Amino acid sequence: MSHKKHQASPDSSSQPDGNNEPLPPLSPKDFRTYNRMAEQMNQFHNHFRLTWNQLQDACTSTGKKPGGLSPRQLIMAGLSFCSQLDFHHSIEEQHIFPVLAKKMPEFRRELELLTQHRQIHKGLEKLEAYLTKCRSGEVDLQREEMKRLMDGFGDVLWKHLDEEVRTLGAENMRKYWSLQEMARLPM
Repeated sequence: MSHKKHQASPDSSSQPDGNNEPLPPLSPKDFRTYNRMAEQMNQFHNHFRLTWNQLQDACTSTGKKPGGLSPRQLIMAGLSFCSQLDFHHSIEEQHIFPVLAKKMPEFRRELELLTQHRQIHKGLEKLEAYLTKCRSGEVDLQREEMKRLMDGFGDVLWKHLDEEVRTLGAENMRKYWSLQEMARLPM
């Protein structure tokens, strides 16, 4: 399964108070202020997209050193990916989402972005457990098995990477936050 990078698309739907009137256009400066978190989050997410694709390529390439990675390098790169993504989610859940949840329903515990985190984490745990066994020599690395484990949570991961950035985009953020509040938000 190879995923392509998606662009965040603006959403200019109604305001959270039920007002269906479109919001006035933003100046370029105000757009940058409102879009800051989406841009920063997209930089983190692009790192995960790139790493995911490198791991997938290494699992599906044929040849002496598929994807340019030896088995040891692939194991270590996979474990690093798991650790970094888990750390990223921990920071979001502890420091960013609680602040955003005060005004934005998308970041409240029971809703989709956090549900996606849980689904992704389950897949990460399985991948990390497998790669840890490979690193210790308990089992030999099977690239097909690694790919199968990654495919088990790939769709939800890519959906999440896109939706989270879109949710943090200027057109959505301006529905909930003033320009002054944006300056105080984490990230």
